[in-house]
Order: sequence, then structure tokens, then C-alpha cells
Amino acid sequence: MHKVTTLESGLRIVTSPLEGTKSITVLCLVGAGSRNEKKEINGISHFLEHMFFKGAKKYKKAADVSSAIDAVGADFNAFTGKEYAGYFVKCASRHKEIAFDVLGDMMINSTFLPEEIEKERGVILEEFNMYQDTPVYQVAWDFEHLVFGDQPLGWDEVGSKEVIKRVTQNDFVHYKKSLYTPDNTVISVAGDLEESEIVGLTKKFFPFDDGKRAYQFVPYRKIAGGKKVNVRNKKTEQGHLILGVEAVPARHPDEFTAKILSVILGGNMSSRMFLGVRESKGLCYYIRTNTDVYADTGTLSTSAGVDLTRADMAIQAILNEYKRISEEKVSPSELKKAKEFMKGKIILRLEDSEEVSHLMGKQALLYDTIDSVDEIIRKTDAVTADDVLRLSRELFKEENLRLSLIGPFEDESHFENLLHF
Repeated sequence: MHKVTTLESGLRIVTSPLEGTKSITVLCLVGAGSRNEKKEINGISHFLEHMFFKGAKKYKKAADVSSAIDAVGADFNAFTGKEYAGYFVKCASRHKEIAFDVLGDMMINSTFLPEEIEKERGVILEEFNMYQDTPVYQVAWDFEHLVFGDQPLGWDEVGSKEVIKRVTQNDFVHYKKSLYTPDNTVISVAGDLEESEIVGLTKKFFPFDDGKRAYQFVPYRKIAGGKKVNVRNKKTEQGHLILGVEAVPARHPDEFTAKILSVILGGNMSSRMFLGVRESKGLCYYIRTNTDVYADTGTLSTSAGVDLTRADMAIQAILNEYKRISEEKVSPSELKKAKEFMKGKIILRLEDSEEVSHLMGKQALLYDTIDSVDEIIRKTDAVTADDVLRLSRELFKEENLRLSLIGPFEDESHFENLLHF
């Protein structure tokens, strides 16, 4: 059972003890994702994530950080999303103090030396180029930009080359001071632990200065009208597409209905998309349907890598599955299978301290309450076939459809003409 402790500074500590493990994950989550950016600094959240590993007070260089982690056989990494950034160390529980020491030094004392910024600038520009050359990533960003438009939620996390080349030490210092504050941070620890010890280590290694978060992310504004199709013309051997709709946000009454709907459509190898589009028609290599949820909106979409000569057929086949699930109630057996699949994945996640720390920490950071695993399972079981049919009819309307493609395609109007049931 997890426990939340809030310090006087506003820093929250989430402890999730796990039985039968000798590992522990210490995760620092901060409400400083790309949604917090303005256009002129789009990409700074991700760049800053890299810079935290480049030296601080005790661990002065990146090599010092990696040496300390490697010396105890630990894993460490970081990530930047739309709504938050995260930094974690996963190690044997007897080395937990090393994890706190390294992360605390990074979070509190990072120096952002100009020479390190210049080195990392080149690394991130190459990362930018890698994503440009990896259509499966780029098409997802294109899809979100199509759905959410030219506002922070519609921008990708890496940002633009112009911003990457321009940001300075002062930009990093200002951004960190504005958002890396105790009231905007959660320390989530899962694994072999004692709650009182974790609270003590947090107080010792995360001595935040007083300060309050300077601003929230800009609320999402629904885009009226706009483009329905985006084609990125590129020479590829396979076409990459995402076809979907704007959906429900986190904590919406239909959040778990949307999750079940996505599992039925394309969540696994026995789903409708996999069997109907890949197995029976051979139109694609990969195909999956998934949901993404944010604080105030979300998406439900199907992504696929398709035969270049049969992209039209693949799009029509996906649309047919959207239409069918909007017209016919799913059977009791299909609904039960989707629920058991979801619950099984949740149980598997519980065996990994990294997954548990993220699951609990994200909820503590972004939402008013934390759903326990039992509550997540209860919400999953509560979804009915009527719920799935109702939500499908609400979401899968022609005016809601959005399509992004990458491949040797040019005529956006041609693909827009396909978006009919």
C-alpha cells in the first residue's frame, strides 16, 4: 500500500513497499514538461533533462555520475513528456543512499556549465536528426500537432533546431528556478523499503530552497476546424500512418472505457485491427491502437506501418473497424478478454519497482488522488458493453477523424477524401 508524505516545503514523497524484491527505484518527477514552454523555448524541458547529468556539486562531471551508478550495478535514466519530466535510479535496495545522493545532487546543485551546454547541444541536434529519420516517431508528433494545433500540447518535446542552437545557461537557470520547486516535485520510491527511512533520506538529499512554482501549463484550447490530414512526403520503403480522434482526458468517467475500447480495437495480437488488417488482409507489418491521456484532453488512435501500394486499403480497413465497433455491441466474451488483458498487464507492472514508482508518482504529481491498483482494477471491471458502444459513437464521427502519414505521398486531398465511413 502506498503512502504520501508532504513536507513543510510542499515536496511530496510517495512510498510503495513491494514484497519479494531486493531492488528499489528512486524516481524524481517534476511538473516541467513541454506543455510548460512558450514557442521561443520549445524544447528546453528536454534539453534541461540532459543537462542535469552533466555535473553538479559532488558529482562534478557526467563521468562521475555514471561511475557512481555503475559501481553498484544500478540503472539510471531520465525522460521528458508533455506534462512532466522524470529522473530515476533503480538499484539493489542496500545501495539506496547512492541513488538518493546522485539524484539529489543533480536536482539541487546542477551547474549547467556553458562548455557542457555546447557539448550537449550537438548531442541533442543529433537526437533531433534521429527522430527525423525515424518515421514511427515523427508520424506520432505530426498526429498530435494535427489534433491539438499550434499550442504547447501540439508541439513535440524535442523542439526545433533553432531553439536547441539558441538556449543559454541563463535560460536553463531561469526555467529550473521557475518549475523545479518543492511544490512541483514528487519523490516516488518503490521496492524494498521502510517508509520512515525514505522520508529521512529525502529530507537529507533533497534540501530544496524555498520557492513556489512560477506558473502552470497553459490550458488546452480545443481547435475548431483545421486540417484533417497531414502528409510528410519522404522516401521510405514503408508508409507510416496514424488515424484517430481526440478523446477523453485523464480522470474522465470514460477514461477506462476508452482504454478497453483501444484494447478491443488494436491492443494485442488477437485484437480486431491485428486480425482484420494485418492477418487476414496482409496490409501492414505493425498495427496497434492506443490511448494517450493528458490533464484536459486525450487521443485514441491506430498506428500502422503499411505497404506503400496499399495505403488506401489500410486506411479503409481501419475505418471499417471504427465503424463496426460504433454499430455493433461487443460480445461478453470479447469484453471480458479485453478486461483480463488489461488487468494482467497491471499485475505484471506490479513486479517492477520502476513501473510502480512511475504509476504512483505520476498520479501524485498530476491528480488530486492516487488510484490504488485495486481501484484501477475496479474501474476496469466496471466498463460495460453499452459504455463501449456509446463512447465509440461519440468519438468515431467523420468530423473528428485525423490522419497523419509519412512516405512517398503528396496529395493530402486524396487522403482526406478517404476519411468517410
